[in-house]
Amino acid sequence: MRKTLRQAGRATGHLALAAAMAFGLWLFITVLIITAVGTLAVVGAWLLPETVLIIRRIAGAKRTLTASWTGQKIPEAYQPLTGTVRARIRTAVRDPGTFTDLRWMVAYWFYGALLALALPLWPVGLVVDGVWGGLLRRTPVVLPLIVRIADLEADWSTALLKPSPKAQLAARVEELAATRADAISAHGAELRRIERDLHDGAQANLVALSMRIGLAKRAYDRDPETARKLLDEAQAQAETALTELRQVVRGIHPPILSDRGLVGAVRALAASSGLRVSVEVERLEEDGLRAPAAVEAAAYFVVAEALTNAAKYSGSPVASVQLARLKRGLRVRVADEGKGGADEKDGSGLLGMRRRVAALDGTVEVTSPVGGPTVIDVTLPCVW
Repeated sequence: MRKTLRQAGRATGHLALAAAMAFGLWLFITVLIITAVGTLAVVGAWLLPETVLIIRRIAGAKRTLTASWTGQKIPEAYQPLTGTVRARIRTAVRDPGTFTDLRWMVAYWFYGALLALALPLWPVGLVVDGVWGGLLRRTPVVLPLIVRIADLEADWSTALLKPSPKAQLAARVEELAATRADAISAHGAELRRIERDLHDGAQANLVALSMRIGLAKRAYDRDPETARKLLDEAQAQAETALTELRQVVRGIHPPILSDRGLVGAVRALAASSGLRVSVEVERLEEDGLRAPAAVEAAAYFVVAEALTNAAKYSGSPVASVQLARLKRGLRVRVADEGKGGADEKDGSGLLGMRRRVAALDGTVEVTSPVGGPTVIDVTLPCVW
């Protein structure tokens, strides 16, 4: 009985919020009328994209409310309203998400109003069931009905607010276009870094090596001691050039990944980070299975960047790394107990990390409230 009461109370709260939102949508009709008149009169056409943005926020609030009841997130797919006024109007009119939201809004005016009218009857039902079940020891009748109504309301909202396949496809195209641009940008930056490292490091050492060998050849017959000294210097210069080349190669694909695998490479990063880092591994590299090289490299650089940021900025001596094999991907989670407040705009490397992951169609979630903790959660899709 107590469990039923809790469920019914929660359902009543959910339905009360749903009814309040329906009442607010009835008031919103005035805004829709003003927008329609202004758009038809042309002079107020700029109101259309702004109204669509408001509708998106209202629908987003309803998605959040419904997800809090069902426990399942409702996806959304919108085309960005950017550019000139004409472009924003065109996008607002053609976006399938606009039709989806308006369809839900119209339907919600009716079944939300029914919820509002029935709401005063539910407290009576709670009292009746309380007496019925508590004094007469009978099975509650009204309380399960309230929960069922809340389930139906959530099912209707989910069905109406779920993006159409066309909207999801359009949003996916926009997302892929953005990630492709980020991948091209990241690739260009990587090429410039490699070129700079080769020019300033290995290339300069190789030029000096060539000069010393030439001087040694000229001095070989008339001054063997000087030639020997020049050859010794040339050997040292060659070793320096090899070291520079190894550094460049390590930046492209760390050799430790090939030698030890991702788990071994991450443990090595943890040991050399200067922090006390715990590494947890779940179902990774079982039966000799490994992620593709590009995925391992991206995961390695995520951990390296995150631990570097933690050592520099967090102020905490402790961090943790979790590697988990998913059904269709790899999950990397790096956390520290520092001061938080990480911002992608302050040059902390988070933007570069996001671009590297986006190039593989992965996702990055950064949680870093002021005061901590900072958690970086990355998912990289792959086939095992």
